[in-house]
Amino acid sequence: MTLLHTETGGRGQLIEGKAIAEQIHANTADRVATLARRGIQPRLVFVRVGEDPASRVYVGMKEKTSKRLGLASETIVVSESTTEAELVDLILKLNEDSNVHGILVQAPLPKHIRETCVYASVKPAKDVDGFHPINVGKLMLGDPTGFVPCTPGGIHELLIRSGVRLSGAEVVVLGRGNIVGKPISAILVQKDKRANATVTLCHSGTRGLAAHCRRADVLIAAMGVPRFVTADMVKPGAVVVDVGVNRVPDPGSKTGTKLVGDVEFEELLPVVSMITPNPGGVGPMTIAMLMQNTVRAAEMATA
Repeated sequence: MTLLHTETGGRGQLIEGKAIAEQIHANTADRVATLARRGIQPRLVFVRVGEDPASRVYVGMKEKTSKRLGLASETIVVSESTTEAELVDLILKLNEDSNVHGILVQAPLPKHIRETCVYASVKPAKDVDGFHPINVGKLMLGDPTGFVPCTPGGIHELLIRSGVRLSGAEVVVLGRGNIVGKPISAILVQKDKRANATVTLCHSGTRGLAAHCRRADVLIAAMGVPRFVTADMVKPGAVVVDVGVNRVPDPGSKTGTKLVGDVEFEELLPVVSMITPNPGGVGPMTIAMLMQNTVRAAEMATA
């Protein structure tokens, strides 16, 4: 596996998610312009349940990017007391609206609403988040006609566009969640020139976790545990992708908290060959892939 830096004592190269996201945005904007010449504007609808502060911020960022790239977007906000049946009914109506090309139900949802039921109610052709069982099944089968979940898709693009050779690489994924861990494992293990890695999926029940990590050419941390990965867990010259978004106490900040990833970033810098900053690594790519998925949905709907 060829990396850009393979010795200790150096400093890992940053995988700049913002810059790579802008490359994808440029292509997305070109495709939006092509659709516009046919009188078509991709339209993305966000459904937000309640007033979770983080959800409001995330949806706002996605709306801002939609506008910048020429997509139409709308946010429908319903009360936190909305029932599962009422939410599903709203989604079914959006499914039948030919002017809506993509539907995203913002997580987290209230505890009385089953996420799996809601995601399954989104029409697969409008499921730009890639969580419908049909799209999940297509991902597992290596069928490119489905939509890939945005964060795993973004991680894959980060690695490819950063020159990381995945074929034959030892990849260790920390975290078996349905949003990141399982889908990125499925992406990277496929028999494909952009994948073909040997993937180990680790979780809270994995024995000898640190030993698994030290084997990795590429380590993807998506456990949701603040600063879990330390320098002694990483092989010199490895590539590290930090997916974690964790709020921890910070008495020195105005809010009393700050956001950190799943890795000890400063500790790892002298050891790794490449590493994603956090923020500025995976986050921008998630939005970039959502925009790309929405434009593709519009292209397929109007072909």
